[in-house]
Amino acid sequence: MPKIRVLPDILASQVAAGEVVERPASVVKELVENSIDAGAREIRVDMDRGGSALIRVSDDGCGMSREDALLSLERHATSKLRTAGDLAAIMTLGFRGEAVPSIASVSRFRLVTRESDSVSGTEILVDGGKVRDVRDAGCAPGTVIEAKALFYNMPARRKFLRAESTEAAHVEHQLRLHALAAPNVRFRLRRDDREVFDLPAAAKAVDRVRQLLGTDLSRELIALPLTHGNGISVQGYLLPASHARKGRRHQFVFLNGRPVEDAVISRALAEGFRGAVADGMYPAAWLWIDLEPTLVDVNVHPAKREVRFHRPVDVRDAILDAVAVGLRPPAPIVPQRGVSAAGEVAPVRVSFQVPEPVLPDWENTLVTTNEPAPTKGAPNFRMVGMLHHKFVLMESEDGLVLFDPKAAWERIYYEKLLSRGDGVLETQGLLVPVLLELDPRDLDLVLRERMALQEAGIEVGAFGGNTLQIRSLPACLLVDDPRPFLGALMDELLHDSVPGARFTIDRLARVLAARASALITLRFSEMTALLGGLFCCELPYCAADGRPTLTEFSLRELDRRFGIGKG
Repeated sequence: MPKIRVLPDILASQVAAGEVVERPASVVKELVENSIDAGAREIRVDMDRGGSALIRVSDDGCGMSREDALLSLERHATSKLRTAGDLAAIMTLGFRGEAVPSIASVSRFRLVTRESDSVSGTEILVDGGKVRDVRDAGCAPGTVIEAKALFYNMPARRKFLRAESTEAAHVEHQLRLHALAAPNVRFRLRRDDREVFDLPAAAKAVDRVRQLLGTDLSRELIALPLTHGNGISVQGYLLPASHARKGRRHQFVFLNGRPVEDAVISRALAEGFRGAVADGMYPAAWLWIDLEPTLVDVNVHPAKREVRFHRPVDVRDAILDAVAVGLRPPAPIVPQRGVSAAGEVAPVRVSFQVPEPVLPDWENTLVTTNEPAPTKGAPNFRMVGMLHHKFVLMESEDGLVLFDPKAAWERIYYEKLLSRGDGVLETQGLLVPVLLELDPRDLDLVLRERMALQEAGIEVGAFGGNTLQIRSLPACLLVDDPRPFLGALMDELLHDSVPGARFTIDRLARVLAARASALITLRFSEMTALLGGLFCCELPYCAADGRPTLTEFSLRELDRRFGIGKG
């Protein structure tokens, strides 16, 4: 008996499905790509129970004959490749011919299709890769594909599906990507017989961005002019640096109409904002890149999410040029010269005022030597002054002490947030609830963790669409403008390298304390009271993240540094 055997066709399709079909969103991606390739002007997606019970993709594309419909269920059957040379110049979204048979092998599958010039259409029923029925059908031109009971015949794969709301959020995200990639197509999404969105076809890409972004942020969009170079063209839109976030979820990149993720492009965007965006932060961007198909390999990832550029430096340079022009400040208005009655040009006189130098306010900075200790448990420090309005200089019995007020506030906030004597944290309701527009996947995660957030004093709820409503904050936090504070807070909570620790009460307290302490305005007159509050904490010598609140330099160390006592 030979040890090596050829896999049966159904088993081979199920193995291929493991690469192509990861979750319901993968099914939507593959089917919607086929609809776009078929020239559809309207695409509708229906899903039930997050897509595990039903995914239906309907389009008004070119449709298929009975022969083609049956061939589409064969592995590696495709209308998009003819020769090996075609693989080096792919302009379609699908090309491998694996998606439809792979989906049919792991679901109860139904395909209904009709060409526009045909009297009747074709209906094909497939169960787990086995064709059950082929018959004529009355239907509109185009194609409808249904995948029911996804992974019903692969229970090990089915148990790895996430909560219905999570899977639905991934489907919505995937369809939004394709809506941005193909703005000239109408996209409709229904979930459990409820309409999620209906995006009409847009004349321009920016109109699609505005449909998905909302009115407020749309006003801040920065247009990138069409930029050409070495077979590459780039155009798109950015948001100002103030909207940069930790994750890349708000970067949408489309290469020859295909949604892609690529480190070269992300680095180029970050480099274009260099000096305006902190390290580890990523600007919000929508980029459409057209590239000669011979200069990119789109066949390097099973799900076609990643690509490989043959000349990545050219791609980087094109993006940098486009971003540089887009972010360039407008040219200053040059004043016109006056013309005298005699026709002579009179010079324009410009007066300059030199501001007076600002001297340190030593009278309010220095404190008398006999100042009492701030509290009973605090060391006997004498306040001396402030260094660069950042650190407080203090004199101790043994030398010099540097005090970090921001770290002190962080420690105080952190312990207040954790010290809930009766288990209930005092909160303050926001006069006007804050509304934040989130990625559908992020919104799902926040809503599932709403009880953990409520325990930390933050009350959240759904507000419709992908909008999160925040109604309260912990009472101990002093936040004048809650919207940017909460936006940055959610960004940090959602983009964490340790997903399981995002919403523990300890981490919530640490992130809240760090964010709130960063907003504190430092006043030297308040440092004595702050020091007293710090030494009422259990661990006064370190902030919530472990960095020191005070650092002491002894007289012996200072003498050594200045060479005092030698010789």
